[in-house]
Amino acid sequence: MKNYVLLFVTVLTLSFNSCTTMKDTTKTADLYNTSWELEYISGPRIAFEGLYPDKKPFLKFDEATKQASGNAGCNGFSAPFTLKGKTLTFGEQGPTTMMFCEGGGEQTFLQMIKKINAYSIDKDGKLNLLLNDVPMMRFKKVTK
Repeated sequence: MKNYVLLFVTVLTLSFNSCTTMKDTTKTADLYNTSWELEYISGPRIAFEGLYPDKKPFLKFDEATKQASGNAGCNGFSAPFTLKGKTLTFGEQGPTTMMFCEGGGEQTFLQMIKKINAYSIDKDGKLNLLLNDVPMMRFKKVTK
């Protein structure tokens, strides 16, 4: 009997912890009316500061036009997006003026954003762009 009680308490504790650590405060409205500055990107073996030595990428989402715009770290960025629930995908990037960019971060950003298929906004207000539920890019809110 003692083992069953211990097992029950353990399962209950694990269930409670998993629910609180995975808490997601995603509301579609939170995505709009702000600028999101990149603070983490998965994949490259180069330090984040080395990828973006001069300027960090940022995004803005326009609800009316369904366009994401901003900067990919050096050159401007603009692409249509599709949002359904937590599913988020980006279309082909529009034309921009191309100038040489130090660090190689712009290409990393553009390649990664094409792979994104979902998003979440965590309890700290950070925007996570996901690939199959794995955070690939994390952005913080900024006032621009």
